[in-house]
Amino acid sequence: MRPAGHPLSPTSSLPPLRLLPALTGEQIFSALDNLHKLYCPLSLSRAVESQLELRKVHDDLPAPQLDSGYVSENEDDIDLEGALEALRADSFERNFAIRWLTTLIARVEELLLDDEDERERVVDKASYVLASFTKAAEEDEEEDPGLTRDFSFVLTPSESDADKKIKINVRLHDGSHTATDHTDVGLQSWGASIVFSDLLCASPARFGLTISALGSSPRIIELGAGTGLVSLALDKALHHLGISDATLIATDYHPAVLANLQSNITLMQAGVKACALDWSDPVLEAPLDGPADILVATDVVYALEHAVWLRGCATRLLSPTGVFWLMMTVRPNGRFEAVVNSVERAFQGASPKAADGRHLTILAMENVEKRRGVGRGDESGYKLFRIGWV
Repeated sequence: MRPAGHPLSPTSSLPPLRLLPALTGEQIFSALDNLHKLYCPLSLSRAVESQLELRKVHDDLPAPQLDSGYVSENEDDIDLEGALEALRADSFERNFAIRWLTTLIARVEELLLDDEDERERVVDKASYVLASFTKAAEEDEEEDPGLTRDFSFVLTPSESDADKKIKINVRLHDGSHTATDHTDVGLQSWGASIVFSDLLCASPARFGLTISALGSSPRIIELGAGTGLVSLALDKALHHLGISDATLIATDYHPAVLANLQSNITLMQAGVKACALDWSDPVLEAPLDGPADILVATDVVYALEHAVWLRGCATRLLSPTGVFWLMMTVRPNGRFEAVVNSVERAFQGASPKAADGRHLTILAMENVEKRRGVGRGDESGYKLFRIGWV
């Protein structure tokens, strides 16, 4: 629990926009006060200074318990000052706040406020915070280069020899979100991809990653690959599992995400192919012209229609004996609260069908706990789905 008076992340604290007409003045001003404390008057250029400079400039700041975007809010030993600065610099949170403030101003006449003076105060305060973003953008003389990150997972090649461990190291680049495009979330490595990669390495046989199950040349396709963490971890792990001739294809839709994905593949010198794929209208040309023995996807549904598109696309891609592993993040608050449930709804029913008349359904679901040091503050855990044919 955060100490009173310390700002919360926009995604976990701002009331849903659909509830604006029902909010009290106290709730609205509380939300605006939180954004004001978080973003004003500090500039983003100051937010990306070195930790040494942060301590010099902000010695008078209390130690806020905030999530950095990459570190759990329950982490005991994180640099709390750095976490607050990272939250201020988080473009995803910032864009979320901008959309919320813009809508609030546009719909101010719908608010249940006492008088016009209160409405003017709402507009003034919201406009002040919005102006701080503009000022910060003007102060940023150079484009944010993003962040190079190193991940390490422990591979257990054989359950019969559990003492044998192999380190799987992955280095990749997390790009920075653009200020004008809110669909490029795949430029960053999210908690679900980290947890899923760890699970794959800890118990490959559980996911069918054995030569007896797959042979030496399986086809594995990642949907919504983002930075490519899962595919890059698989590329290194499969060689140690005796699967030497696998075809690994990492797909995404967003052009900037695909460019960053290809850059990460090149950085790792990995045997992974990057490929564009639109779930709503999939074009299954090479290298997607063959069925996948395994499909994987992590935290890829951000709108209710995405789950429906995902099922239709997986129906066309998965081989008759294949399995689809999907991990979704549980976010109990904010705009993405309902999307995890949309996955379960989308995979109900018998349509669409494959050529043999079968359809995909959820065969099993497991709740996975949030890991310390992984994920954002609005994440409470994960759901792992095993999806197959019936």
